[in-house]
Amino acid sequence: MESDPTVNSQDLKVIQWEDYEHELARLVSLSFALQDAKEKKQSFQHKLESHIQVQAESLNRSNELEELQQKLDARKSVMDNMSTRTKVAEEDIKSKEEALSSEIRSLLVAGTALHVASKRLEDAIKLLYGERGNLHLMSSHRMLRKRQQFMVSQVSFLYPVKSFVGQARELELESFPGTFTGSKPLSERSLSIAGLQLSMLPMQKMSFFSDKKEVQRSATALGYVAHAVSLVASYLEVPLRYPVRLGGSHSHIIDYAPSIEPSLLAMCTSDMYPGNQKPLEFPLFLEGQDTTRAAYAVFLLNKDIEQLLNFIGVKSLGPRYVLANLKELLRTIASPEYMET
Repeated sequence: MESDPTVNSQDLKVIQWEDYEHELARLVSLSFALQDAKEKKQSFQHKLESHIQVQAESLNRSNELEELQQKLDARKSVMDNMSTRTKVAEEDIKSKEEALSSEIRSLLVAGTALHVASKRLEDAIKLLYGERGNLHLMSSHRMLRKRQQFMVSQVSFLYPVKSFVGQARELELESFPGTFTGSKPLSERSLSIAGLQLSMLPMQKMSFFSDKKEVQRSATALGYVAHAVSLVASYLEVPLRYPVRLGGSHSHIIDYAPSIEPSLLAMCTSDMYPGNQKPLEFPLFLEGQDTTRAAYAVFLLNKDIEQLLNFIGVKSLGPRYVLANLKELLRTIASPEYMET
């Protein structure tokens, strides 16, 4: 039997023959124990490996569960945000629904009002084109204009304002203070009403009047003008700013708000109305009257004619042309263009 060189000589044990069987039995028993230990070791090793594998799988699953938990938390956070946004959106939608409901109610009210307005418009259109509609009004308006033309033509026939060639004194308002001074001869057409020329001398010459007939003719002409203006105003249904109190050649004109100087006002009111609260009357004649008051009366009469001219859309020729303004008034009303106004 060859010796193993790796075995230490000190480890060798000499066994007696009589102990051989006993040692052999012990060795066999140890061999079986060792074999059993190896089997147990292998079994334990298998179990340990299996347990390690299970632990590894458990750890992997735990990691996966942790990742899933993180993802779940992230999704929960997203869901919470979406829930918050949904609540905000719901509140916004609710407020918009309320606003929309209010607008719908307003729209319904507006629709009802529109329907009522449409109905009124239809009724207005029916009235417009009905028996008392616009066409009827236009026809009535033309008939009124035609009637006014006819009535004013009668006035023009009664008081014709005609012109003639020759030199004449300056007419209207030369003697009214603060307006025009002096007397200018006119080398052009002068006007007359019913054959009477309207002439008023300046104040400084009134004391030298020797022809009473001229004064009477002027007063008569002013009476004609006052009567014609009064008739035209009544036909046109225009209340005169300065009403006329007719009296033929002794007519007066009324001023409800006199704007003359205080001294002249005191002179006018001394024999008229006490105080300044009542209207004043100014004479349209010179006989026995103050020339300033008479000139102011002519001025107011021309203002009435100017008022009528403005009413029919015609510009006045000026404050010094009573007969010229009256002629223009009568001519304009008699013209075809007046029917279209």
